[in-house]
Amino acid sequence: MLRAENLTYRRLNRNIINNVSLDLIPGELVTIIGPNGAGKSTLLRMLTGYLPPDSGTCTLQERSLSQWPHLELAKVRGVMNQQSGLSFPFSVRDVIAMGRAPYGSHKSNQQAIESAVEITECGTLLNRHYNQLSGGEKQRVQLARLIAQLWDSSPKQRYLFLDEPTSALDLYHQQQTLRLLKKMTRDAPFSVCTVLHDLNLAALYADKVLLLHQGTLVASGTPKNVLNTELLTRWYQADLCVCEHPENGGMPQVCLRQ
Repeated sequence: MLRAENLTYRRLNRNIINNVSLDLIPGELVTIIGPNGAGKSTLLRMLTGYLPPDSGTCTLQERSLSQWPHLELAKVRGVMNQQSGLSFPFSVRDVIAMGRAPYGSHKSNQQAIESAVEITECGTLLNRHYNQLSGGEKQRVQLARLIAQLWDSSPKQRYLFLDEPTSALDLYHQQQTLRLLKKMTRDAPFSVCTVLHDLNLAALYADKVLLLHQGTLVASGTPKNVLNTELLTRWYQADLCVCEHPENGGMPQVCLRQ
């Protein structure tokens, strides 16, 4: 598993992340939620090794992230950031193929790329320039790149981190993306951790929800345990109510009051 213990990150004499501990277990889809400025993206960068903590530890498969060689880590951990701009006019095909960079000229590269294209429905985009795509199309292409990066012919433990992967997607592609991520945790030994602002998507697809507020982990548990009126009103300061989804086994659905 990936284990974080007492992670703290400081800037300008202020704790951006404050003593956060958590485990990411194979077969789980975990969502990080919280109001703006809660530290969600910063925590994700710490969990992926891009941002070293000022104190605390983060280990992947019982080895500190700082001790993993970059190419070896790239074969087991993929990251999709909020912004994925490119300065050069790469085609979509080229961007997806970049996911196979850690493998060199491996014989499985083409199979990995074709599989990623198929399951993300990017086939019609392959010959277009990446910078000419819409925001939602870019998100789909970046997800395909990550899937190609982590693809392997035999099941192996993989970790996928995504920062707001559905923010620019329409309803259909939001649903398909979360269904795909959920399926990946069920069909292969994937651990998926994603930052989401849409609490209803978190309720429908997450196995575990982590609620951050001002850098502190204030609640952790199943969607039913965390996404309730009392907790969300307290930490989001919004006038809202939580009801039961009419078709999904009583899963919580968050509604804003007028």
